[in-house]
Amino acid sequence: MAIPADPTATAFLLAESRRMPLHVGGLELFRPPADAGPDFPRELYEAMRGAEEIAPLFLRHPHRSAATGGAYVWRPDRHFDIDYHVRHSALPAPGRILELLALCSRLHGTRLARERPLWEAHVIEGLADGRVAVYTKVHHALVDGVSAMRLLQGVLSTDPDERGMQPPWAAHPPAAGRRGGGAVAPWEVPVTAVRQALAISADAAGLPGALVRTIRRSVRGEPSSLSLSAPRSILNQRITAARRFAAQDWELDRLHAIGTATGTTINDVVLAMCSGALRTYLRDNGGLPVEPLIAMVPVGLKSDEVNSASTSGGNAVGAVMVRLATDLDDPSDRLQAIHRSMLDGKEGLGAMSPLQIVAMSGLGLAPAVVLPALRLNGILPPPFNLIISNVPGPRDPLYFNGAELVGMYPLSIPIDGMALNITCTTYAGSIGFGLTGCRRTAPSLQHLLTYLDDELQALEAACLSS
Repeated sequence: MAIPADPTATAFLLAESRRMPLHVGGLELFRPPADAGPDFPRELYEAMRGAEEIAPLFLRHPHRSAATGGAYVWRPDRHFDIDYHVRHSALPAPGRILELLALCSRLHGTRLARERPLWEAHVIEGLADGRVAVYTKVHHALVDGVSAMRLLQGVLSTDPDERGMQPPWAAHPPAAGRRGGGAVAPWEVPVTAVRQALAISADAAGLPGALVRTIRRSVRGEPSSLSLSAPRSILNQRITAARRFAAQDWELDRLHAIGTATGTTINDVVLAMCSGALRTYLRDNGGLPVEPLIAMVPVGLKSDEVNSASTSGGNAVGAVMVRLATDLDDPSDRLQAIHRSMLDGKEGLGAMSPLQIVAMSGLGLAPAVVLPALRLNGILPPPFNLIISNVPGPRDPLYFNGAELVGMYPLSIPIDGMALNITCTTYAGSIGFGLTGCRRTAPSLQHLLTYLDDELQALEAACLSS
């Protein structure tokens, strides 16, 4: 039975092109259990492909024809082939992380076939240290990033002795002791906000006034949820289909210590790391703009930070356009400037109701989806230079059939006009950075990892030495 695609899914399907595949991905690293034999990678692969029944979500693919009036609908795949979607790969020698990231880069640059359900999973063996990797990708029209991560976490367990666990695409309810669900998180903004912008309801009353105030802030160059233009850089031009992915993690305590010493948040420190790294990267590759780069940053607002007159209640997620202070030389000055920019942006959102926040953020994000759908991307100046997301993840170690999850790294979506996306996620005391960029437009992307490490050390020297 066909199911009509909602406006957000349709927008992502229309916006996608060969040069701009619109799927999100994830790289997970698993350490085999102590009693695992040499066939453990094969056993993990068999567990991943051995679902007794596939959930309906993972069986449907997009379709449109004259019979549907040209509109997209979801239809079940009547010839579903699990071996097409779950694959087993091996790295070439010497099996370094370098070879793993190169493979993920190639996999992430390939479009998902629309005549099949829009997802893939790759079990990857051959790492020299014995760990096994799982790379997954799913189209943004099928499921958003937060739902994809929840599906993964929902099948993981805090019990290392649990066995017989099913993969995320299996049709089964999550076990009571599993991790998953929870409140809306900041990283849901890119899809949720656009959805609200495409279909604003009467509950968004008062949005025009909020919009006027926000535009005024944008014209004055003050932080807000809208940005009218950003300085052009090598990152803000047309992209190619090829991708490069770079990933690394750092101890979360290091960022926390800087935040505590300076009265800033971990998210501020993440942005300061990115600011300093991008400053060096752009100086090395085509020039650093005189004006500071602008990043779209998803944020979560607590109930006491949101307009108390709101009747919708609860927390809200929105987007702030943050000036990254890439024009400043001193790392501590950049951190404090970013902190003030975040506070100012949150203050502007705090005057709105939760629904108004989401709708307003959707207006700011709409160019990232609407312009590609209309094939107008690259013509107008970018509203922001890149997206930087910091996603809170599980605090405790998780397991899949005894294999410990020891690393999580998100892969996201570069688009025309924004060739780099930085997404971070915290897990069990670490924070993993996933850098996804256009292979040509963002050259030598792996150097950003070194620059991120250099900037973290510079922040520690500047903020913790006294």
